[in-house]
Amino acid sequence: MSFDALSEVLRAVRLKGAVFFDVDAGAPWAAEAPAACVVGPGIMPGVDHVIEYHVIAEGECYATLLVGSGDVVKLKAGDVVAFPQGDPHVMSSRPGMRAEPDLEAHCSPLASGLPIPIRVGEGDERARLVCGFLGCDARPFNPLINAMPRMIHVPSNGDEEWMKRFIDFAKMEAAQKRAGGATMLAKLGEIMFIDLVRRHLEGLSADDANWLAGLKDRQIGKALNLLHAAPGEDWTLERLAKATGMSRSTLAERFTHFVGRPPMQYLTLWRMQLASEMLLDGDASMAQIASKIGYESEAAFSRAFKRTVGLAPAQWRDERAQAA
Repeated sequence: MSFDALSEVLRAVRLKGAVFFDVDAGAPWAAEAPAACVVGPGIMPGVDHVIEYHVIAEGECYATLLVGSGDVVKLKAGDVVAFPQGDPHVMSSRPGMRAEPDLEAHCSPLASGLPIPIRVGEGDERARLVCGFLGCDARPFNPLINAMPRMIHVPSNGDEEWMKRFIDFAKMEAAQKRAGGATMLAKLGEIMFIDLVRRHLEGLSADDANWLAGLKDRQIGKALNLLHAAPGEDWTLERLAKATGMSRSTLAERFTHFVGRPPMQYLTLWRMQLASEMLLDGDASMAQIASKIGYESEAAFSRAFKRTVGLAPAQWRDERAQAA
């Protein structure tokens, strides 16, 4: 069985779920979400990047992206829509509607108990949404975030039994607020997002060029899996090319086409992400971290980290700890 680079990335960037809203809406209605960078500190303090998603539990509605192309999608019960770049957006009973963002609802939400009930609109034509947030590292390096579009819509095909159970569980927690429910919902949100990423990957075409498309490509996917399986190995372009059955020039060209940077540069960035994870865990010494990610000495690792991240490892760790 080949190594699973996607699972390794999701682990190393510390994906975690948080805060749920249980939205009961009656048409006409609109709920506007500000950019995740605005509400993120109140929801997940100290987290680099926040992703918002919505599961349509009942009825129908529309999701509208408020930046870039301004895409609009119609959603029905069982559909999922996510905003991986943390962009502002509107959920509404019909397209073109706007609302004043409710920033207060995003401030210290844990004090209210989860999920937080929200009611908008008074009409008889109702919709119900389960809204959640996911946090992850963006720094030093998160290749997955850069590979994701601004909005992902995964329509229901009627056979996602686990999604139905997720919705039922979220609705039950909204009514009963049992002990441990918030943690259960957060973990289910993580699983839902991973499934969403997998389904998005499966739908990519041969014309797509990003990290996820690279995973799907037979040869570049093999190269990525090799690097992620053994980041501390003494990799060279020649050694990686031989392992993937390509010439050095072909590997460099195809890898850069999909991933956006040459293989050895990518490896350095990924090593720094692994180092940052170990720095924040606090269990390994600088020398141990250096050895695990392929550096012969603590000094060589420290130089590489500062050159890549902009701060010495200890300083970076202290600043992150203070922010959290």
